[in-house]
Amino acid sequence: MGRTEHIGFLSDLDLFSGCSKKDLNNIAKAADEVEVAAGDMVVDQGDQGTETFVILSGEAVVKRNGRKIATLKPGDSIGELSLLDHGPRTATVIADSDMQLLRLKSRDFARILKDSPTIAIKLAATLAAKVRELDRKIFG
Repeated sequence: MGRTEHIGFLSDLDLFSGCSKKDLNNIAKAADEVEVAAGDMVVDQGDQGTETFVILSGEAVVKRNGRKIATLKPGDSIGELSLLDHGPRTATVIADSDMQLLRLKSRDFARILKDSPTIAIKLAATLAAKVRELDRKIFG
């Protein structure tokens, strides 16, 4: 898959919804494609997150505390908050089929933010909107 397709997948993610084509191109340049075989673990609950993934092809199962909570498909992301906080993974994700993923490491993303600080402002606005949305859902 080429960078143009990668940009398309990235632009669909909530986290990058406020980013321009130029921003997305810079992010796509820093990412790489990885392949994961069916049955392999993509991330493990509790591990420190240091990268995020976007599913380009294939499917994965999400389990929290051993219980299935979701199925992920192309266009879905895995661990996007790890780009920002290196916090522990909140779930385990296992490839349900062979998968092709777009991987972005947090150190590469930090370099992008250093070179383009306006991306950080856009991300902050996107995250603030998400917090407000969650607040309304929880507290009315």
